[in-house]
Amino acid sequence: MTDTAVPPSPLPVDSQGMWGATAALPEQMAAALERAAACELDRLRAVPAWSEVVVCGMGGSGIAGDVLGAVAWHRMELPVTVVKGYRLPGHVGPGALVFAVSCSGDTEETVAAAADARGRGAAVVTVAGPGALARSAGEAGDVLVPVPPGVPQPRTALGDLAVPPLVVLERLGLLPGATALVESSIETLCHSRDLLVQPTSVAAQLARQIGRTIPLIHGAAGPTGVAALRWKCQINENAKAPAFWALQPELCHNEIAGWGQHGDVTRQLLTLVQLRYGGEDDRVARRYGLVRELVGETVANVLEVRTDASSDLSALFDLCLLGDFVSLHLAAAEGVDPGPVPVLGAMKRAMAGGMPEG
Repeated sequence: MTDTAVPPSPLPVDSQGMWGATAALPEQMAAALERAAACELDRLRAVPAWSEVVVCGMGGSGIAGDVLGAVAWHRMELPVTVVKGYRLPGHVGPGALVFAVSCSGDTEETVAAAADARGRGAAVVTVAGPGALARSAGEAGDVLVPVPPGVPQPRTALGDLAVPPLVVLERLGLLPGATALVESSIETLCHSRDLLVQPTSVAAQLARQIGRTIPLIHGAAGPTGVAALRWKCQINENAKAPAFWALQPELCHNEIAGWGQHGDVTRQLLTLVQLRYGGEDDRVARRYGLVRELVGETVANVLEVRTDASSDLSALFDLCLLGDFVSLHLAAAEGVDPGPVPVLGAMKRAMAGGMPEG
């Protein structure tokens, strides 16, 4: 099923075509895989040894680093650092492989971080649309994996941005099996997407259960943790609504202590969403159950969301796609246009001209 076969959008307002762009994730990932497989890497192959991998990006682009970190931590010998800011940590230098990821190609933090990387003698791979990053990559002779035009918002470019670092690392011999993982994920997402675009999908049901409460999304370190962050950000931007996230098992050492005093309030305001998959640690699985028992009486609802995906990367993308559609249904319920995010534009303009007084 392709994007053109997607049933009509249920969104009352969708000025940027977010429904169709979200549904096109599997095809987008396949195209990104081809672009990354075709880029020239001779200059990188000449590097005698790599010391670390760094991924720089913000917002919908920055999640590319989180995806890589979740997949690479038990597959790669090199450490992966995700940078969401202007400057790189002090340990980055010659021997570091730095990915600068920006859908627009002009994200100021990522432009600064890429320049910082080059100044330290690190190798830079740019994954970006036309803009300052692409220009600087051309001037420096760096590898560029282009993001095609026509993306309505960076958050609809998950495949364009997250797939290239995986494939480039595999081609350099650093992340074996990445292409097979991506291809398996595409198969999973094609099936999931065909179900999620239906009017009675699980995404529509979850959105109705969340309603006007504030979702708190729990994931575990790894695939479900990245998906939890994605859910939070997509609800913020698509539904223009607050949402929060936390990680297992860390939340069992702090967050659960905060549910004792205001149950009369949180019971009306918050819905706990637990993201699950078959590869989670058995001890983490037990903690999910215990948290449900401990806080169930202090929230409006506890929703358990599972994926049957066969690999960690497939599980990550599958849960992300589900969360994307949940956020669109939440937007639809309030008559919100999911595409435009004027407050983010206002922030960028303020930063460009100086913060307004008052």
